[in-house]
Amino acid sequence: MIRKLLGEPPRVNSGLLLDAMNSMSDMLHLLERQIQASGDPTHDFRKAEILTRGLMSSLDELEQSHHAAAFFRKKVKAGYAEDMSKDEKSDYALYVFFYKDGFVRVFSILDKLGNWMNDLYDLKTGQYKAHYSYFTVLRQLKYLKMHPALTDNLNDIKDTYNDAINRLRKRRNTEIHYMNTEMQDDLWQRHRALYGKIQLEDLDHHLEDLQQGLEMVCRSLFNVFSYTTKHWENRAVRP
Repeated sequence: MIRKLLGEPPRVNSGLLLDAMNSMSDMLHLLERQIQASGDPTHDFRKAEILTRGLMSSLDELEQSHHAAAFFRKKVKAGYAEDMSKDEKSDYALYVFFYKDGFVRVFSILDKLGNWMNDLYDLKTGQYKAHYSYFTVLRQLKYLKMHPALTDNLNDIKDTYNDAINRLRKRRNTEIHYMNTEMQDDLWQRHRALYGKIQLEDLDHHLEDLQQGLEMVCRSLFNVFSYTTKHWENRAVRP
C-alpha cells in the first residue's frame, strides 16, 4: 500500500521478512488442518489463527512504516530546521510520522507475540504480572524452564539487539508519556546551541535503530512460529 502511494512497485518479501512471513503461513496451514479435523469446538484453533493473521498484518505494517521513513529521510538534505524549504519541512514531517509509527509498532508486535505465546503455552504470566510485556513472557518461559531451546534462541536475539531496542523503548516511552520525540531532540539541541540554529537529530542513526527493531521482530517471529509448528506437528506442543 505505502509503495503504491510512493509510486513504487509492490514489495517482494526477502530475507528475514520472508522467513518470518513464511513461518506464520506454515502455522496458518497447520491450524486450518486442525480446524477441519476437529471442528474446533472450543475455538482455540480459530483464536490462534486470528492472532497469527494479526501478527502477519502488523509485521507488514511495520515494514511499510520503516520503508516510508527511509524514503522521506532521503529527501531531507538540510542539517538545520531553519534551513529547510517548505517542501523539505513537509518531507521531514512525513519522515517523523512514519518513524514514530514504526517504533511504536515494534513494541506492539512484540507484546502481541508475547500474548500469543502466553496463551499457546499456558504460561499464566498474568498471575505473575497483571500488565506484562513480551520480555516478561521471556522471563516466565525461563523461570518455568519450558521449551529451553526456544527460550535460549529468543534471549540470544534479545541480547543481540539490546542496545537498539533500549533506545527505541526510551523514545517510545517519551512519545507516549512525556513529549513528542522530535521536540525532545529540539530541546536538547537548544540546550547545546542556546541561541543558535536547531540542528536536526541524527536521522540515519534513528533509522538504523528502527531497522534493528524490524530485524529483531522478524527473527523473534520466525523462531517462535517455526519452533511451534515443528513441535506441534510432532505432538509435542498443543494449544
